[in-house]
Amino acid sequence: MKTPQEIAEMISKRFYPLPDADLDSLASIIESSKAAKGELLLDNGQISKYLYYVESGLLRQFYYKNKRDITEHFSCEGNIVICIASTFQREPTRLLIEALEPTVYHRISFSEFSDLLKTSLAINRLYQKILEWALMLSQEKADSWRFESARKRYLRFQQEYPEAAKRASVNHIASYLLMTPESLSRVRAGVL
Repeated sequence: MKTPQEIAEMISKRFYPLPDADLDSLASIIESSKAAKGELLLDNGQISKYLYYVESGLLRQFYYKNKRDITEHFSCEGNIVICIASTFQREPTRLLIEALEPTVYHRISFSEFSDLLKTSLAINRLYQKILEWALMLSQEKADSWRFESARKRYLRFQQEYPEAAKRASVNHIASYLLMTPESLSRVRAGVL
């Protein structure tokens, strides 16, 4: 497991370069943890209080609709996970976060992070870049659902999430792509 300082440096390298003092401030609010396969980091009805950084393993965000679970996002090594609506509005979430395999993750208290935003322009820029990334991810997925064929969605998924494509179950991948497992099998076989 990497140290909070190493995680702060990895986040900074990926999203926005922070000066040393801000790296230290960010590292001071990072908590490291592990999740077992099947463990929920966030459950239905809870209020999201954290941003999560995945060091190793695989997480998925999902929700229930008509008694089915629908995968919203996959997050593997190097990704940040945030339930935007619950975190910002401080309301109970309908979006759950589950470890699909043993996962090492690091969480950042949104309350403590908000305090840092008041004192550092560089951390504000980092936050802006993280939000831009999250919004673009959501927009690209929405556009894919609206405008792309099942085959095109699957090919995009393989390209953008190669690790999740190898490690997630067929049912979770199918729900992410808004298709049945049978349709996904046909897409994989080249029938669709």
